Amino acid sequence: MAEQPDTIADLSFEAALKRLEEIVRRLESGDASLDESIELYGEGDRLRQQCEARLQAAQARIEKIQLGREGQPAGTAPFDAA
Repeated sequence: MAEQPDTIADLSFEAALKRLEEIVRRLESGDASLDESIELYGEGDRLRQQCEARLQAAQARIEKIQLGREGQPAGTAPFDAA
């Protein structure tokens, strides 16, 4: 049932998030056995890491518009969250 790490890396952000939500619902329901819960938790952790990495990559691509002296757009600069 658990996804292989290579397969997780191939998932889109949306697909990984959807699978993570399914895992959370399954774990919260209490229907999974202990062994299945452990497997699901491991898969969920890998999915969380993948989603976080995708979000960080997207954030790094975001550019902010720089305004010139007259308030007109003068170019772009890399996004700086700080």
